[in-house]
Amino acid sequence: MDMTKKNESFPVHLLDNLHTEGAGYDVLRYIALPELFGQESDTLLYFLGRRTARKLEIKTVEDIVHTFKALGWGHLELIKEKNNYLLFHLKSDAVVLRLKASFNTEFRLESGFLAEALEMIKGKTCECTESIHKRIHQIEFKVHYTE
Repeated sequence: MDMTKKNESFPVHLLDNLHTEGAGYDVLRYIALPELFGQESDTLLYFLGRRTARKLEIKTVEDIVHTFKALGWGHLELIKEKNNYLLFHLKSDAVVLRLKASFNTEFRLESGFLAEALEMIKGKTCECTESIHKRIHQIEFKVHYTE
């Protein structure tokens, strides 16, 4: 499948064909990207996450949960849904290892992905913020409807 076409997307289940241990990905994300783009790397990762979500055929929250697992980002769980926001928790052994790493870790890629995926599902403009809870090895994502 040629993924160079701008508006082409593909089914989430195709991610199951990918396999990685993650170290190469982490080196690019946490060392090379900040070295190349400096303080702008967090913003770039957020918008990279949004653009990545647009390339997948995401129709349900279950598709998002599946994608997080397939990409090695961890186990995403919807905790609360209110009129103006949704609250998610992300946990996994990979999250624990990232939080214990000696380099700065962030979750902007996942945050951007989550904002865009929910925007596609809900049909409302969304933005996402994340809170890192190192003590309990958990990331909290709060997706706000901005309309």
